[in-house]
Amino acid sequence: MVKRNRNIARLRAAYLFPEIARLRREFAGLHPNAKIISMGVGNTTEPILHHIVAGLTEGARRLGRAETYSGYADEGLAELRERISSVYYKNAFGIDEIFISDGSKCDIGRLQTLFGPDVNVAVQDPSYPVYVDGSVVVGAAGSDGGASQSAGYSGVSYLPCTPENNYFPDLSKIKNDSVIYFCSPNNPTGATADRHQLSALVDAALRTGSIIVYDAAYSDYIRNPALPRTIYEIPDADKCAIEVNSFSKSAGFTGVRLGWSVVPKDLYFAGGESVNADWSRLTATIFNGASNIAQYGGLAALDGEGQSEIREMTDFYLENAGLIRGALKALKITCAGGDNSPYIWAHFPGRASWDVFAELLEKHYIVTTPGSGFGPAGESFIRFSAFGSRAGIEEACERLTKG
Repeated sequence: MVKRNRNIARLRAAYLFPEIARLRREFAGLHPNAKIISMGVGNTTEPILHHIVAGLTEGARRLGRAETYSGYADEGLAELRERISSVYYKNAFGIDEIFISDGSKCDIGRLQTLFGPDVNVAVQDPSYPVYVDGSVVVGAAGSDGGASQSAGYSGVSYLPCTPENNYFPDLSKIKNDSVIYFCSPNNPTGATADRHQLSALVDAALRTGSIIVYDAAYSDYIRNPALPRTIYEIPDADKCAIEVNSFSKSAGFTGVRLGWSVVPKDLYFAGGESVNADWSRLTATIFNGASNIAQYGGLAALDGEGQSEIREMTDFYLENAGLIRGALKALKITCAGGDNSPYIWAHFPGRASWDVFAELLEKHYIVTTPGSGFGPAGESFIRFSAFGSRAGIEEACERLTKG
């Protein structure tokens, strides 16, 4: 008989978000009249706006005409790659350094395949679960942990991001030759790294011979002009960093699936091999490219009118975040995020995250995300998501403040 991948057996029993969905279904079954409001999973709720929908529609129409039909475009449409370089990177990268994908989470999984099992792993703690879970699957995370989130994995350097260090980690804990997963604005804490902090991160990567996988999926939520929106605003980041990004949370493409990665040509492995060349080879082998329909939606999202719609969409969710943060502050609950991020990270000192999750569900009919699901340093925290209807967010805030 074929043996099971032993690394999958080392994962925790259930991935965080499907587990939350399961608990919600169970509660709804026991309380069929309860009006449950979700502030948990970071899934967008508002319709894609008109100009971007027109781009998606045009992409579909093109497939229905012989003269405009198109098939595989593995690295992505050249025009879309050029527009990404222009809008996000001031034309600092050529189209052969930008790879279109079906989302940043998928790219992170493929990057973990690229680096393989023989690397050290460093992650912000707390952080998006795929950074650790994906490392476990490829054999890069060590053999312990698994059943206990608090135990962690021996092959992972957890970099605690807490109120005490202003949610920026001690970089001296990064081992040589590491893959460093870093997200800013951070999911789940909502903290956004400033220029000085990202400069220190780049310096640490160069000093340790490490590569940063920089997740910029929430960069369109940054409103403070002093905060970097890409790691490549930092000198020499192109020598030590890969950036992934997505249209999911900015243009509402969670159900469309479109993103990109930037892999600079100046980035090399220890032996001098080109990371860009290996990434190109790998993605051509295991990925056939993003939907052409989605890519035409991406083109529309990156022109002037599309950028205005992205601003409108992200402003809406930031207004939701402001309402949630205001309600929590009224209850004297310390929190972070919600200003340059759609997430609010609320602290319940001395309490287990899953206990707080259960209380919010049972008492207020509100679904949130337990902080411990994001890593050991997330214990006693809850993540509130601003992705929801305005009426739903307002009602949830009212339930919270009325007790």
